[in-house]
Amino acid sequence: MRRETVGIDVGGVQVGGGAPIVVQSMSNTDTADAEATARQCRELAEAGSELVRITVNNDAAAAAVPEISRRLLDDGCEVPLIGDFHYNGHTLLGSHPECARLLAKYRINPGNVGAGDRRDDNFATICRIALDHGKPVRIGVNAGSLDQSLVMARMQENTDRDLGLTSEEILNRCMVESALRSTEAAHACGLGEDRVIISCKVSRPRDLLEVYRDLSGKTRQPLHLGLTEAGMGIKGLVWSASSMGILLSEGIGDTIRVSLTPRPDGDRRDEVYACMELLQALGLRSFAPSITACPGCGRTTSNTFQKLAERVEGYVRESMPGWRERYPGVEEMTVAVMGCVVNGPGESKAANIGISLPGTGEAPNCPIFIDGKLATTLRGNYEELADGLRRIVDDYVASRYGAGESVS
Repeated sequence: MRRETVGIDVGGVQVGGGAPIVVQSMSNTDTADAEATARQCRELAEAGSELVRITVNNDAAAAAVPEISRRLLDDGCEVPLIGDFHYNGHTLLGSHPECARLLAKYRINPGNVGAGDRRDDNFATICRIALDHGKPVRIGVNAGSLDQSLVMARMQENTDRDLGLTSEEILNRCMVESALRSTEAAHACGLGEDRVIISCKVSRPRDLLEVYRDLSGKTRQPLHLGLTEAGMGIKGLVWSASSMGILLSEGIGDTIRVSLTPRPDGDRRDEVYACMELLQALGLRSFAPSITACPGCGRTTSNTFQKLAERVEGYVRESMPGWRERYPGVEEMTVAVMGCVVNGPGESKAANIGISLPGTGEAPNCPIFIDGKLATTLRGNYEELADGLRRIVDDYVASRYGAGESVS
């Protein structure tokens, strides 16, 4: 059962209050380059990101926000933009009122807004600007930028009272305390419950579990879920899924980001696809047709089925921005690409569209099953098989989710 939270409107996207868990991503372009940033934000949105966060770290970045917003709207992209502020958000938001007006939400790290009285004043300034513009904020506590005076006080308390807590346990408790203190401060500035989202980002999965289980029992605010940095490739995916999957299955988390480190010149959209696959795997949401394929074994010495599965997956991803608008429900479709006779026919029959390729030594026939029934058989080289399967997918999508024409 989902944890009960207040609902917050973020640029037309509902976060919390029982709404579906929201996918979020972040651009990695220089925000001052409005053209590149708008292009990447559009790509992330088309991939399925429902909120896109951009760095606003200096005057040039803040001044570029109106141009980024205009370019997106000119392209028909209405994805809400989130401003990521550290150190100087109070100054930038005050100096650039159009930036403050156009951003859908402000991300504040309470550990990076100054120290002592100055921290309180800077934090209050951002909250007042958010209040004036009717914007929500995310209070984003990071393990690496905790208020050190709070940490030292709790370390000393642990020693004086002989509490026996480890340093990790103290840091995790400090993160929750910092988030809750900052939330109270935001409320005191006039931001109601419907204006504050909380996150407590750490780097290790077990700490994420401890922090969010503690935090979720102490507040009704919606929670943004994710590791501070998941890492690259397989490591990043496994660490994110191992922790976020557990929390999501326990009903904790209202908006998520998988913070993958991209390869040099890698595809930033991978973190969006990871979020969607995680939610889809848990049965929490459906975003795109599911492409399944067997892992291969000694019966599948050819790599044709692997290439075909990759090609189908790429084609579906490229098609989804248009399909999402034209074919409601297409995200529920399943496609199976199997490599030999052992699991081929059985698994293919379980999908909406299934193809069973011949394994080593098998007859060069590829039966196609549609909704459990043998529909046709494909033969030929890889390109011929790929083209034939693509036509079958297109025909099925149009007939099942569109105007209702017959499947050829």
